[in-house]
Amino acid sequence: MIAVAGILHESNSFHSVQTRIEDFRRPSAATPQATLDLWADNLDEVAGFIQGGRAHGLYLFPTLVAYATPSGPVTDAALDALTSDLIAKLRAAPKLDGILLALHGAMVTESHPHGDAEIMRRVRQAVGAKIPIVLTHDFHANISPEIVALSTVLLTYKTCPHIDQLACGVQAAGIMSSIIAGKVKPVQVMVKPGMLFNIRYHNTGAAPLKAVLEEELRLEKEPGVLAASVACGYQYADVPAMGPSAIVVTDNDPAKAQAFAQRLSDMLWATRDQLKLNVPDAAAAVKQAMASRASPVVLVEMGDNIGGGSAGDATTILEELVNQKAAGWAVALADPEAVQAAVSLGVDGAFDMLVGGKTDKLHGEPVRISGCVKTIYDGRFMETEIRHGGQRYHDQGLSAVIEVEGGSYVLLTTKRQMPFSIHQWTSAGILPERQKILVVKAAIAFRAAYEPIAGEIIEVDTPGVTAINPARFVWTRVPGSRFGMTP
Repeated sequence: MIAVAGILHESNSFHSVQTRIEDFRRPSAATPQATLDLWADNLDEVAGFIQGGRAHGLYLFPTLVAYATPSGPVTDAALDALTSDLIAKLRAAPKLDGILLALHGAMVTESHPHGDAEIMRRVRQAVGAKIPIVLTHDFHANISPEIVALSTVLLTYKTCPHIDQLACGVQAAGIMSSIIAGKVKPVQVMVKPGMLFNIRYHNTGAAPLKAVLEEELRLEKEPGVLAASVACGYQYADVPAMGPSAIVVTDNDPAKAQAFAQRLSDMLWATRDQLKLNVPDAAAAVKQAMASRASPVVLVEMGDNIGGGSAGDATTILEELVNQKAAGWAVALADPEAVQAAVSLGVDGAFDMLVGGKTDKLHGEPVRISGCVKTIYDGRFMETEIRHGGQRYHDQGLSAVIEVEGGSYVLLTTKRQMPFSIHQWTSAGILPERQKILVVKAAIAFRAAYEPIAGEIIEVDTPGVTAINPARFVWTRVPGSRFGMTP
């Protein structure tokens, strides 16, 4: 019997809003089989565990899957509640032969800088050292030697945007099948180059990471290699393990694992002179978008990257669009107060109020928007294609569209919604390909959904808790070598 489990959160050390137990979604159904079916109806790694496990004839037992939108550090109470729930379910399971476990790899809690390692420590203590645990991590994981030692196999998504999460889960299930059949004896080695690999360059479909991805895939075809992974790290977690990692898992061949992990690490280190931050500020980016002949122009508000844990209500670019009298733009903002005001006014009601900039002072001041309420709806939509995050069903809460003069729109949402699906717009009655300018609060993850329709993409250096310029932050736990000061 193989347990299926996951506790996933990407925690931004610089965000003032903590992540509580109430923020975690824990989908389940009435029976174990129905729960497995529910989890399998997705495109993420947990669905891959189930689909791959069933293909290999594994007997699967659902325990706990919990996930929350990236935000500030997880409270100790939430960590305790989730791990206690998981361990109780593991102990209630039939005799276990192994665990397929999905952890993000960038969880930070109040008391534990490496929250994922703490989860693994508690799980190991509960189930013992002999039970194989095949662990998956996000591409943005900050991986420590401790969690490598605690896991039997650790592998990560290879792509960013993350379009191989399902495949990662299937691969993990295949490795687990070989372990319990006695066909392989995994050994794994991690090597960390001493650098910060800036998130601006995490696109694995372009240089410099494209060559690294190709090498990972090539290495996995080598005899005896079970998995080859590169995680580029999460630069908004102030933790000792912050930064990229290379991990190679072989069948009882530590020398090969060491050599190949070192090769991948060396490839990452060799790119450091290419990681330049030559991106415009908001004023210059809006001016460039207005002058562009391409359509739509996607402005990437990198300082308010919701997928990186930001507030989702930054107004830096919105303020420039208004001040420069741009037309044909569309901006989404998380602003529950403004949504309720729009609902009170009703469709066609005259809307005139300050929106955004309400979480803190890091993401701009509220901006006055005048227009009419175009749409009010429940904020739910479905994504049928493979997109970053692997989620099929989305819920941004009660939402409203405000139509502004010049064919522009502000989409107001109750919940923060990561821009991983074009259907965020189409579900609201906005056709994104017809807009002149689209603003996305992201870094790389939006590309899987937006590149097919974008005429031009302009990354924008804006302030916020996910700003791409490291000079905007002060780290207290990260070794100096992570900034490339030493090899």
